[in-house]
Amino acid sequence: MLALDKLMAEVASIAQRAGDAIMAVYARDDFGIQNKADDSPLTEADLAAHELIVAGLQKLPERFPILSEEDTSHFSGPDASGRYWLVDPLDGTKEFIKRNGEFTVNIALIEHGEPILGVVVAPALKTCYLGARNLGAFKAESNAKPQPIQVAGKPKQGEPWRVVSSRSHPSDALAKWLEALGPHELVSMGSSLKLCLLAEGAADVYPRFGPTCLWDTAAAHAVLQAAGGRVETFDGQSLDYADPKDILNPYFLAQGH
Repeated sequence: MLALDKLMAEVASIAQRAGDAIMAVYARDDFGIQNKADDSPLTEADLAAHELIVAGLQKLPERFPILSEEDTSHFSGPDASGRYWLVDPLDGTKEFIKRNGEFTVNIALIEHGEPILGVVVAPALKTCYLGARNLGAFKAESNAKPQPIQVAGKPKQGEPWRVVSSRSHPSDALAKWLEALGPHELVSMGSSLKLCLLAEGAADVYPRFGPTCLWDTAAAHAVLQAAGGRVETFDGQSLDYADPKDILNPYFLAQGH
C-alpha cells in the first residue's frame, strides 16, 4: 500500500527544486531556445528541470518508471502494478519565453491509467497545487502551509459559467461550444494552471479542443480529481493514461463539479 501523503510531500519538494532551477534561467537576460521535431520550443530551463526531477524521483524509495516530455526514448512502459511517473518539467514553455509567469512544473503518479497523485508548481507565481487519491487537494502560496481546496460546483441559476480557455490555442470549435453554453465569463490562462483554477473553485469548466499530450494534463488532473472535479472526453469517458505509447490526449472537458 502506497503512503501517498508522504510521497506527495516528497514529490512537492522535487518539483519546488525544479521550479528554482527554472527561475534561475528565467532571471537571465537571455537563454538558449531551440525547436524540437514538432516545432515546439525547448529552453535550457526545460532540460535543467527534467534532469533534476528524474534524479529526484530515482532517489525515492518507491521506484517507478519515468516518462518525461524531455525523454520518451528510455521509457519502457508502466511497471507490473500499472504505475509510472508522468512528468512535464516545464509546461507552458511559450509562456516562459513570453515571460508572463504562467508556466508550471508537473509531476504525476499514474496507476492503471488513473492519475492518483499530482503536484503542480508555478514557480514565478510562488504557488504549488497538490492532490492525491483519498487525501484531497491543496494549494500553497509563497511557501506557506498548504490549504485545502475544492471545486465550486455548478453555477447557481442565473449566474454565468466561468470558462477557462487556452491563452495560446484559440479555436473555432471553442467559439461554437461557448455559443451553445450561454452566458459565460472567459478567463484565459496558460499551462496546466487552467485545471488548477477549477480545482480551487476559481472557474467552472475548461473545454479543450486543441492538442495536448499526456504530460500536459496528468498532474493537474490528479489535483482536480482530488478536489472533487473531473476530466472527461466529450463522450463522457475519464481521460486515461494507461497506454502511454499514444502520447496525445483526445479533446476533453474538465469540470469543477
